[in-house]
Amino acid sequence: MNDKLDRVVAEARRNREQREKGYREQALKLYPWICGRCAREFNRKNLQELTVHHKDHNHDYNPPDGSNWELLCIYCHDNEHSRYKDYITGGEYGNGEKKVEVATHNPFADLKKMMDEKK
Repeated sequence: MNDKLDRVVAEARRNREQREKGYREQALKLYPWICGRCAREFNRKNLQELTVHHKDHNHDYNPPDGSNWELLCIYCHDNEHSRYKDYITGGEYGNGEKKVEVATHNPFADLKKMMDEKK
């Protein structure tokens, strides 16, 4: 019976250590538990509603200093991703940059000519 309990406790400790290596746990240790947009404060009861947002939207870039993270509540996080999705809609390169179309029409191209003709 004690062996089984020891195994369960050891597994729980290993799982906790594994989770703490994750970027969410690191971010929660680095930053105060406050949403970076709406300034809502969090405690242990509602901490599951506080998320880690990757500023550059690259979930594989997790520097240990936390420079690519910010803590956002679930509502602000959803809003941020919606805004980003809207930004890249309408043309996207493979690297995620927005395709910007250059205007070719110039409504004032003949303005000088028209003004000279009026004189």
